[in-house]
Amino acid sequence: MVWQQIYDPFGNMIISTALAAVPVVVMLAALGFFHIKAHIAAGMGLIAALLVAIFAYGMPADMAGRAALLGGFTGLLPIGWIVLNIIFLHQLTEQNGSFAVLQDSLSGITEDRRIQLLLIAFCFGAFFEGAAGFGTPVAVTAAILIGLGFSPLAASGLSLIANTAPVAFGALGTPVITLAKVHGYDLMEVTAMIGRQLPFFSLLVPFWLIWAFAGRKGMWEIWPAILVAGLSFAIPQFLVSNFIGPELVDIIAAIVSMACLVAFLRVWKPKTVWTSPSLRGHDPSAAEAKSAQVVKRHSTQALVAAWTPWVILSVFVFVWGLPSVKTFLNGLFAPAFPIEGLHNMIEKVAPVVTKPTKESAVYTLNLLSATGTGILLSAIVSAVVMKYNPVAIVRTFFKTLWLVKYSLLTIVLMLALGTLTRYSGTDTTLGLAFANTGVLYPFFGTLMGWLGVALTGSDTASNVLFGGMQKVAAEQLGLSANLMGAANSAGGVMGKMIDAQSIVVASTATRWFDHEGDILRYVFFHSIALACLVGLYVTLQAYVWPFSLMVVR
Repeated sequence: MVWQQIYDPFGNMIISTALAAVPVVVMLAALGFFHIKAHIAAGMGLIAALLVAIFAYGMPADMAGRAALLGGFTGLLPIGWIVLNIIFLHQLTEQNGSFAVLQDSLSGITEDRRIQLLLIAFCFGAFFEGAAGFGTPVAVTAAILIGLGFSPLAASGLSLIANTAPVAFGALGTPVITLAKVHGYDLMEVTAMIGRQLPFFSLLVPFWLIWAFAGRKGMWEIWPAILVAGLSFAIPQFLVSNFIGPELVDIIAAIVSMACLVAFLRVWKPKTVWTSPSLRGHDPSAAEAKSAQVVKRHSTQALVAAWTPWVILSVFVFVWGLPSVKTFLNGLFAPAFPIEGLHNMIEKVAPVVTKPTKESAVYTLNLLSATGTGILLSAIVSAVVMKYNPVAIVRTFFKTLWLVKYSLLTIVLMLALGTLTRYSGTDTTLGLAFANTGVLYPFFGTLMGWLGVALTGSDTASNVLFGGMQKVAAEQLGLSANLMGAANSAGGVMGKMIDAQSIVVASTATRWFDHEGDILRYVFFHSIALACLVGLYVTLQAYVWPFSLMVVR
């Protein structure tokens, strides 16, 4: 029997919205205020979501259980699989000493911690976001930063802040392509619109990143380098998105930005070198940071050996992200398992969709094409190059599995929570609360995208969840549907830094276990402040700068 979602079960949107928010509030409060361990907080949130879905929203209990189970499987693959294997590679490079050489080579480019952040968290992270997404950039950059001696909170929080502006075009444009495919947007038009929103923030975020780390004075001391990094990313981001398409936006912009910044550093140096590895001001993890050390010089052969695993990783991640490769690998092995009792048994209804639409619930075991598998193979190839024997490789893998066991459990529980809120319709209730804001809708519609990513952990999932609602609401209010579809994605990128799975990925990569609440409290202000700025920018586009809505191609 098909169950139709109900978005206002009590006939009062205030009460319904308050109830819909309970699971998220429970989890975030447990993490951020009561300092409860992440996997326990996630379990509490999941229990709250089950109670609200079944007893407040009338969702059949067996459907609620199956939705949570589907989310749990999704947490293991692809998200948990990425985390496990990137930490596995990091363990291998640490054990044989090549990571220390990598640290010295990066410090050789610049010993200034602020510029290291620009190179690694912003530029290098954007490349991995463009190639793979889904947690990969935070896992890679946080691991490198902690290896360079940054404090755990600085490495975690700043990696999350940096991984914002590139997210809308992550994983070879997957969020935008999915938005267009699922909800009927013109792909090139909505891509171009996002490309007129995010470049401003691609310029702003590097300044924001260094301000968050070193304060206003520390930021202004290196403003020329920040400007080079931001402009050389923002301009290609605008040009590629408006004139080529969504697939290579981040990759091209990241490569150009890295090249320009490294070239600029050959002719410009900061007057003072910032050596502190901790956040300016209060940093509860400062004692775990390492002070700047004398940079050792290494032979060319040692430097090549140290960078080889990360070059191999970049190649594998890029190749695994190519649609043709994914299609080929899925053709070899990608069994699909419709979740009986859930698949096509739930209907979305108005005002979210124009006509009742059944929700599919299929778990695809795309193990071969998963990004994590590409990372695993890159780790194995790197291990062979580093002359590990098979026994040592296997031993290190299982050591890594034991190291991240609670992180994997947390990701499973959080994805179970997010998937349940989607199928029960509680997240849609929260979205509708934003949609009922009339003339202020451009601002609050942008925050809807922020909420979607914060809840689901994915800009792609947020676009699937709220993309249709954005289109319907925009047409009813006489706004551009492409503007609000783009705003959902552009606003969503600022929610990426507070989504629970990203925070767990960051804490795992830095091995700052059981401190997810500290990370959440640190990044929350940055997330909501930047999301509000995106909302204001979209509002100006809607009412003050209508020329920005014109197709320029």
